[in-house]
Amino acid sequence: MAPEFPHAGPLAAALAAPLAAPLAAPLAAAAPCAGTGGVFGAGGPAISVITSVYNGAAYLAEAIDSVLRQSFADFEFLILDDGSTDASPAIIREHAARDARIRPIFRENQGLVASLNQLLAEARAPLVARMDADDICHPERFRQQKQFLDEHGDYGALGTRCEDIDQHGQPWPLAYPPHPLTHDAFLLAIERGEPLLCHPSAMYRRELVLGIGGYRPAFRHCEDYDLWLRLARVTRLGNLAQPLLRYRHYSDQVSSRHATAIQTGAAIAKLCYDEARSARPDPVATLPALPAVDDLDTVFGREGVARAVRAVVAPRLLHAPTALRDEGFGLILRHVRDGQRPEGIWRTVARLLRLGEPWRAVRLAVCLALV
Repeated sequence: MAPEFPHAGPLAAALAAPLAAPLAAPLAAAAPCAGTGGVFGAGGPAISVITSVYNGAAYLAEAIDSVLRQSFADFEFLILDDGSTDASPAIIREHAARDARIRPIFRENQGLVASLNQLLAEARAPLVARMDADDICHPERFRQQKQFLDEHGDYGALGTRCEDIDQHGQPWPLAYPPHPLTHDAFLLAIERGEPLLCHPSAMYRRELVLGIGGYRPAFRHCEDYDLWLRLARVTRLGNLAQPLLRYRHYSDQVSSRHATAIQTGAAIAKLCYDEARSARPDPVATLPALPAVDDLDTVFGREGVARAVRAVVAPRLLHAPTALRDEGFGLILRHVRDGQRPEGIWRTVARLLRLGEPWRAVRLAVCLALV
């Protein structure tokens, strides 16, 4: 039975329509597309798949193969190597030699946002499918997403729910709410601070994303969340109920290494979303980088913005080891000095000790004792 969402309406049934093949079916069972040249019609490919790779050799071949085995074959596959120093370029070249749908791009390292914007500029199809170098597509993913977008012209972006796995492909249990299915549920998830759309599962209309400026460099490490919020102002967004992507979790991925930047950027992106809804200009629209949290009152032109951002971000950093070791610790201290005591804050003192940060543990304990 499909999960229920407030105001989902009959559209939820379309989003939750059963697949012809369950996710449990082995990916190898899907026959790879035979077309390796002249596969596109006169109008070019129907979908441009875009992937940026930086030192992704560990899982790259499996990710590429899962794309090439899609039951919907009319796509080009742009793979940009962002200056990798491992075997990623060789893996890309090997696959490109076997399947002409792959368009490899090699250049020096410029970062993910620059890579995604370059891939968007070079894509030739009206629909763009995102894919990461460490995840696995279900064979029916592109067919299901394209069919939905063809039938629902008011939707500009569509993700899918995911099966979370670890570095060995085993289940990775998560306690987060499921991704919202319909646009109404998507808007509710924004207000609740819940997951919106898994970036490597996304398929969106290229011209729509280009029309709002693509990915913004200021929101490095949370460029996708900022994109979804800006798209939500101009189009409808949702997710298919089926888990059509196996999303991999491991200690060295970006979301683990940059928790402070991700959570702070997401909070500022939400502020910008609220400004637009209130018919006020986006104060960071032209900035090359996000301002420091302490400068937000000045940037947004009113008091209390920085304090509000700390109130959102600090509780989300208490269990993030990298954040407790980087500038996230200072943000937590400032939040406590604001007179706030997030749930579990004393346990964070013990956590710092376990992380080998006794001086920070003492500072936090003293701050809690004095405030």
